[in-house]
Amino acid sequence: MDLLIGSIVGSITRRQSDVPAATLGAETISFGELDLSANRLAHALRDAGVERGSVVAWWSRPALDSLAGMLACARLGAVFAPLSPLVSDRDAREVLEYIEPRLLVCDGAVLEAGASLGIGAVASIGPCNPSPAYDLESASARSSGASVDTPALSDTDPHILYLTSGSTGRPKGVLVSHRASWLRSRPGGGSYGDDVRGVVCSFPLYHYGGWHYVLEAWLNRTTVHLVRRADGPELVSIVERHRPNAMYCIPAVWERVLAEPGNLGSIRYADTGTSTVAGGLLEAIGRRMPHARTTILYGATESGRMSALTQPGTDLAAGAVGRAVDPGRIDLADDGEIVFSGPTLMDGYLRLPDETAAAVEDGWYHTGDIGTCDEDGLIYITGRKREVIRSGGETVSPVEVEVALGALPGVRELAVVGVPDPRWGEVICAAVVLNDGYAAPTVGDLRARLRALPSHKHPRLVAPVRDIPRTSATGQVMRGQLRDVVLTELRRAGVNAD
Repeated sequence: MDLLIGSIVGSITRRQSDVPAATLGAETISFGELDLSANRLAHALRDAGVERGSVVAWWSRPALDSLAGMLACARLGAVFAPLSPLVSDRDAREVLEYIEPRLLVCDGAVLEAGASLGIGAVASIGPCNPSPAYDLESASARSSGASVDTPALSDTDPHILYLTSGSTGRPKGVLVSHRASWLRSRPGGGSYGDDVRGVVCSFPLYHYGGWHYVLEAWLNRTTVHLVRRADGPELVSIVERHRPNAMYCIPAVWERVLAEPGNLGSIRYADTGTSTVAGGLLEAIGRRMPHARTTILYGATESGRMSALTQPGTDLAAGAVGRAVDPGRIDLADDGEIVFSGPTLMDGYLRLPDETAAAVEDGWYHTGDIGTCDEDGLIYITGRKREVIRSGGETVSPVEVEVALGALPGVRELAVVGVPDPRWGEVICAAVVLNDGYAAPTVGDLRARLRALPSHKHPRLVAPVRDIPRTSATGQVMRGQLRDVVLTELRRAGVNAD
């Protein structure tokens, strides 16, 4: 049986047409309505020249239209490429010149900018003024609701293109097939049991995590609840209004949710991961949702889920991310890099053969994470391969130092980077975001908390900064950018750091 993404909603519609497929704010769309909308949109896209293998760039704010757009592309065999609504015009041009879409679909907020780029055909979705050359909304309304026929469509065809800049800033398009997407989100493949009833998706729909939880909800034949912003009030409001029982949030988003009053009692699966998870967060989740089971998940856009750790204790060891998730395999390369192999891997980076070959070697995806594995097969992440600090011939993981420092009085956020030093090669610098009225901790203050670590892992510099740059969707520290900020602040303070 072919595992085709475009068939998921249709199969649900035959049994439960009126069940909500998705909500967004006050809007709701049933599986039957979504199935019909996707068929009509597929016909309209085909009339615009979209065919099997075409790339359709979708540039819009959060909207239920995006769900029909993804399904319509999947049914045509086209590649759906969602763009962030926050991307600048300049960055959008760079991305579009790279992916060469057959059609660029824009909502009203970015239609003028999209049309001005002059890259491929442009269509509009949703209320738009002025009207573009191809009004996809009107064309879809006039189109047939019958299913489209796409001969020879295979589940090994790519169905979605996730755009990620990685550590270089250069856009890379991660191509994922129908089969890989289906296996990533399949029932039983994640942390949810067979009693899942409504899934809150805290990720945006230009991010892999967003579409993962959309598909995981649908493959479990239940509703996905989307958000316009992953803030505490909106997420708590969704739980109180719809009573879903499953939600994944990165640690930073869980902190926003837990800081907001409200009833979260319906949640039975309170999952997290991506960045370092502290025992204190797990304890706070347990107090607020005593009937929920928590799983720490580890994955990547290129691979999907790679490992899981269910019900970790609050004395969780730093960096623990669990054991491999079937049907994948995890191993460690000779240099300690975590590698993964399995049928959920990407097809590769779009038209970037060298980057693909560097990322996937002999069927093993090289994550860029450095880790260890204990005798029970439990994986621990100790740092990033390209982020490790090399000081005096020793290798230091920034994450290890951050975890050991823990919470500091008056410090709202802390991250560790290496800065150039003529004597040591690099020295460790702690970047701190201070609460109002507090002074920065001294190097002595930090070292007093790190007696359990060898001295070469102790910071030699402290740099107050306005904020810690993080990725918008997952909250991971962008250490390259942070390093530049730190160097600027140190020079301003008269510290010779290079």
